[in-house]
Amino acid sequence: MMLAHLTSALDWRTRRRDAVTPQQLALLCFSVITAACGQLLLKLGALKLGTAEATGLPGRLWAMVTIPELIAGFAVYGTSAIAYIFLLTRVKLSVAAPSTALIYVLSVLIGFFVFKEPVSFSQLLGLAFIAFGVILVVSR
Repeated sequence: MMLAHLTSALDWRTRRRDAVTPQQLALLCFSVITAACGQLLLKLGALKLGTAEATGLPGRLWAMVTIPELIAGFAVYGTSAIAYIFLLTRVKLSVAAPSTALIYVLSVLIGFFVFKEPVSFSQLLGLAFIAFGVILVVSR
């Protein structure tokens, strides 16, 4: 019984049917990249917000809606969410959701290259594990 299950799991026809198509992969990449870009814009806006002179909650909220980077960040992040919803109509959740972990990889790279944040060896190792895990999940 277990051998039959293992054999069917390894059958290339089953794997091929469940494989992500190039169009779905493109939509996934678009969703992940726009989410990372949205985070970049939100961080840029947050840096400006930190220097805003607004006092109290109403002043801080007004400052948020008047910082162009924050507005753009929300828009780009929203675009990513819409793309992800479209992706969910075509791809299993068990494939789509783990794939969004690539946002972590891109965010660390953005932090390193744009904001000059340090990245340790253990962080790099963790990012490699994330990327390898996503490859395994998507390519089944």
